[in-house]
Amino acid sequence: MTADREPTTEGRFTMLDPRILDPESEIVARDHLSGNDVAQVVEVLEAMHRWRETERAMSEASQRYMKLGDTDMRALRFLVACRSQDTVATPSSIAQHLGISTASTTKLLDRLAKGGHVTRHPHPSDRRSLAIEITEETRISARESVGRTHARRFQVAASLTAAERDVVIRFFAQLVETAEMPGHPHA
Repeated sequence: MTADREPTTEGRFTMLDPRILDPESEIVARDHLSGNDVAQVVEVLEAMHRWRETERAMSEASQRYMKLGDTDMRALRFLVACRSQDTVATPSSIAQHLGISTASTTKLLDRLAKGGHVTRHPHPSDRRSLAIEITEETRISARESVGRTHARRFQVAASLTAAERDVVIRFFAQLVETAEMPGHPHA
């Protein structure tokens, strides 16, 4: 990279470049960085953007393949995890995991049961509750789509050294700390 690198990525302007969005450095302080450093930071932001777009597209493809929405898919992943841990999943544990109301959970379970994705059974130790299980067909479909994708991601992370993983973990933890609640610029 050269110090006079243009504010572009792959021959196009990048809308993540502060040299374009904040040319006067009113919001993004960058006086302490060289042109190469700024360009490399922009490349990191662009890589994150490409990952988010890829992740969104993969998620949408999985949802279309399974003919389910995002919350439905999250519920099924939870049920797969419960099954692998020999944990009884209940409507209330699903609601808590998803952060939705019990009424919404009932509608979700009705939809998943109608689609043949889950079954409801009496809870083995609590007469007042139900045990929710993912069907074998749906579990296999989820494993073949989402599971194989996760396995490839795991291998990429595993290919890093322990020190590199520590850097990535710290980076994402620090990104999480930068999050502000919408509508609260100084949260």
